[in-house]
Amino acid sequence: MSKRVALIIGHPDKKSYNFAIAKAYKKGAESSGFEIREIIIQDLNFNPNLQFGYRKRTDLEPDLLKSQEILKWANHLVWVYPVWWGSVPAIMKGFLDRVLLPGFAFSKRKDSIWWDKLFTNKTARIICTLDQPSWYYKWFYSSPSHKAMKKLTMNFIGVKKVRITTIGPLRLSKENFRAKWLKKVEKLGLMAK
Repeated sequence: MSKRVALIIGHPDKKSYNFAIAKAYKKGAESSGFEIREIIIQDLNFNPNLQFGYRKRTDLEPDLLKSQEILKWANHLVWVYPVWWGSVPAIMKGFLDRVLLPGFAFSKRKDSIWWDKLFTNKTARIICTLDQPSWYYKWFYSSPSHKAMKKLTMNFIGVKKVRITTIGPLRLSKENFRAKWLKKVEKLGLMAK
């Protein structure tokens, strides 16, 4: 099966290092012949508020419908975002809330607390940046955003194999640190895993 990669960028600032990371990953993946489709969340025109929860469906904006098509098409999902307050940026959280809906990413079973996972046979890579050392985030804070994205989001909808790359500390980092990481990320793209 050929690799079809959805590259989802969750940073709201196009001048951020996260966009350089996404570009490096894309360069590696394309040089290996993988097909890439990007979702740049900050460019999408949508209301990030799941206004009625799951009680009442809010119509999806055209950009979200297109994003759903890309996510369904892909067999490998790559998420690039900064960790802010132990979580994802607000715009990315709104995207997750609005796009990974019942009937699309999972299906609730009638009269049951259980659900069916509709994103099986997909893999994912999370690449996130921190302003602290990754070991500190892991040992002192227990990596809350990693758990939320891997277990409570990706695994919940059926993506079993999820790899995480954490880059930090980014704040006060030198150019050679950033350049070295861009090379590592490009190599991740070469394998699209």
